[in-house]
Amino acid sequence: MVNQALLFRALGPSLTAFGVPGALQDPTLQLFNSSGVVIAFNDNWRDTQQSQIQATGLAPTDDRESAIYATLPAGAYTAIVRGANNTTGVALVEVYNLNGSP
Repeated sequence: MVNQALLFRALGPSLTAFGVPGALQDPTLQLFNSSGVVIAFNDNWRDTQQSQIQATGLAPTDDRESAIYATLPAGAYTAIVRGANNTTGVALVEVYNLNGSP
């Protein structure tokens, strides 16, 4: 199998523009492999991988939102969103296949 270029996003603050009440104001994003090992973490997407994420054209609109760019082999992965400093709220997790194929 060919590795897939993927973009994972955890949105919170930008959801308020769509009328979502109680949006998570500072989401963090963890990516786990099938063994339960954390393979990536992000809090505030501009802190890491900024140029790679911007190059996708899919950068979050709020700097507090999280994103991870990863090239991964086929397999099972888990993305977990949490609020920074144990805050709570509504968040949206998105995964984009940047290779253009399933």
